[in-house]
Amino acid sequence: MTTDTAEAAAPASASAAAPCAATPPVAQDSGRLLVFEQPLNERMRTFLRLDFLYNQALFHNETGSQWGSRAAMTSLIDILAVISRSDLRSDALKEIERQLHLLSEYQSRPGVDTQRLKTFISNLGRLRADLMNAGVACQQPLRDSEFLNAIKHRSSIPGGTCEFDLPDYLYWLSEPDEARMHAFNQWLGLLRPLCDAVAELLWLTRQFGRTRQECARGGTFTITFDRDNPLQLLRIVLPAASGLYPEVSGSHHRCSVRFLTWKGLTERAAQTTEDVPFQLTACA
Repeated sequence: MTTDTAEAAAPASASAAAPCAATPPVAQDSGRLLVFEQPLNERMRTFLRLDFLYNQALFHNETGSQWGSRAAMTSLIDILAVISRSDLRSDALKEIERQLHLLSEYQSRPGVDTQRLKTFISNLGRLRADLMNAGVACQQPLRDSEFLNAIKHRSSIPGGTCEFDLPDYLYWLSEPDEARMHAFNQWLGLLRPLCDAVAELLWLTRQFGRTRQECARGGTFTITFDRDNPLQLLRIVLPAASGLYPEVSGSHHRCSVRFLTWKGLTERAAQTTEDVPFQLTACA
């Protein structure tokens, strides 16, 4: 894609534009970097939660242990809870269509990497087809499973999935690692079209963000949004060695960022009074 793609995706004005005078801007060679993401609408918030839980489930299942299977099951139940609260399939399809429309507009622009653009469009088209083929009832076998429902019901009780509460769960956990992992992958496979689509949409949203160096004077920073081109996601990057983390609050039109100093687990964090250079990516 061209650099003007990113420029077009930054409908926000900030309270400070110049980098901090005495401090170099955040760069990729600053050591380990921490990325803090802040969703700016309910759809993006739900997408991020689903993607987080999906990756968590994959990680725990691949450990090949009984405790890993228990943790993966908890993630799966949380995924079903997130999906049940909204029509995520419809939201993902609408967002895919929107992204396809935006990408198609770049085909006639000079200087565009057409091969990369075709790859984006092809990937989205494949994910849309997979999601449509899965159908609206793709998660129904999971919702109808007595085995999963029993675990879900007992999970709301602290320690409710102990061996004496769910002997069938214990029996399943005692099966060979390969058998458990295979069964779990079958359950997760029913959710994969939706989760893969959401992961791709999040990746595209991040790719289309405009990154710039900013400075929080006295540890505070304000961003005002363009109502005609709303943002979906903010990404704030700080060096891990800075000992700081951001706290974001606000509305659809304006948000404020405070940078707090990490003081360990026994002392409450406090807002820094120093100027803080950071990297801000506004994703539209």
